[in-house]
Amino acid sequence: MPETDAVRIAVIDDHAVIHDGIQAWCQAAETPISLVATYTEPAEFIAESVAPQPIDVVILDLQFDRQAPNLEAVRIICERGYRVIIYSQHTDSSLVLACLDLGVVTYLSKAEGRAHLVAAIEAAATDRSYLSPTMAKAMSADDAQTQPRLSQREREVLLSWFQTESKALVAKSLFITVRTIDTHLARIRTKYAAVGRPAPTKAALVVRAIQDGLVRADEL
Repeated sequence: MPETDAVRIAVIDDHAVIHDGIQAWCQAAETPISLVATYTEPAEFIAESVAPQPIDVVILDLQFDRQAPNLEAVRIICERGYRVIIYSQHTDSSLVLACLDLGVVTYLSKAEGRAHLVAAIEAAATDRSYLSPTMAKAMSADDAQTQPRLSQREREVLLSWFQTESKALVAKSLFITVRTIDTHLARIRTKYAAVGRPAPTKAALVVRAIQDGLVRADEL
């Protein structure tokens, strides 16, 4: 049984050794982390209208049965409000950036191993950003090296949050959950940190957004 205060994770990967390895790493972690569900393909997870237990973080591979990376599954799971960490052998920068645009909170190469994965889980569960080496490399290779590339939805969330008193009101106006708002904001902060312009507070994000022309002062 998972500890009541543990971070609850689900793993979606078609290799049993990955399930076993992640479970062992989590059991050895200082922060309590419980593997509460495992799946061998995204369709199994998506088919469940309600997860068997509450899940804080989803660890998701990209490739199953030698097929192309399943970005549609990434999109669906992220849109359902889950905090998703991609854990994949693929490190192509364009793929990493595409996953970030779809809503994942962290992208890890399987070569990065235990320390990075545990740290990423801890960060995702508390709405903090975590910049893995794979993400840093992909973002530095992006053409817009000083201005992060935000998706249209991220821009909508950012502007609405600036204009609204609470995340609950933002969620209501955009027809999404507060948890999804937190996920978007964490990802935006990760993108700014990756280009050397950290924005840890709401005020700092306002400054960055105005500097980058994402919002105008008269919109706030």
